[in-house]
Amino acid sequence: MKVFISGNIAPVGLKELEENNISITQWKENRQITPEELIKACQDKDAFISVGPNKINAEFLKACSHLKVIALHSVGYDNVDVAAAKELNIPIGNTPGVLSGATADTAFLLMLAVSRKAFYSHKKIIKGEWKKYEPAPELGIELNGKTLGIFGLGKIGLEMAKKCIGAYNMSVIYHNRSRNEEAEKALGAKYVSFEELLVQSDVLSVHTALTPETKNKFTLGVFKQMKTNSIFINTARGGIHNEKDLTKALEEKIIWGAGLDVTNPEPMDKENPLLSMENVAVLPHIGSATEETRAAMAQIIIKNIVAGLKGEKLPFEVK
Repeated sequence: MKVFISGNIAPVGLKELEENNISITQWKENRQITPEELIKACQDKDAFISVGPNKINAEFLKACSHLKVIALHSVGYDNVDVAAAKELNIPIGNTPGVLSGATADTAFLLMLAVSRKAFYSHKKIIKGEWKKYEPAPELGIELNGKTLGIFGLGKIGLEMAKKCIGAYNMSVIYHNRSRNEEAEKALGAKYVSFEELLVQSDVLSVHTALTPETKNKFTLGVFKQMKTNSIFINTARGGIHNEKDLTKALEEKIIWGAGLDVTNPEPMDKENPLLSMENVAVLPHIGSATEETRAAMAQIIIKNIVAGLKGEKLPFEVK
């Protein structure tokens, strides 16, 4: 059996593939594989491990309808035409659960970095602009006792809430399509409308999936409903916020700051004005990038691949 991998996965995953006598072909170039190259690479393969934002759309699926299984190196599957895959009987696997803690750590890191303008201050040292002690430089804001608003309180949002309560005694409000009674009981989280979430949050952290309902959800009109001293955090998908509107909201001081691990588009252009703002922190989509989490993701991927190649039900299948 042969598998194509469109990027790097943890060594433990490659080792397990070899132990299962699965032949590996891996994309090694330092650029995203094109749709045409991806189709060509999968033509003589039995399985595909998708690393990165590959569009697994109807065109790809029809051209590669011979594939026995596709395993995603992610929890999200907004880049997959699930209906088309089901029509062609190609099972799709993802990696739920294992990256919740690491991604929540990244959201927490961004919140703290934005609140103290840490990235901007670090750049000042690199530029040689740290000349003397200043008692009133670009001042940050404190987080203790503030209100954390979560848009999409699932597993990752729950971990973020726990960290914010433990570190800063923050109160938690949230908005979901349906209530999370577990979080309400465990953390005292309060369910609110989307409008109330915007008005009440000191920090608004996005942890929802990218869907037709959430795509471009955070526009200038939405940012205008938030507090002028609020922080916007997005570690979910870049398509959930309108980046031009976010830039304007920050430039015009409609909101106080923003922390992003996801951008739109990705990768972000080095000349993007967000990168030079003192109240912004941007990371290159590293939410799950720890050795432990990536190893756990790789092991789930291999379980999905092996099951799919055997014609068995995937242990972690996208429904």
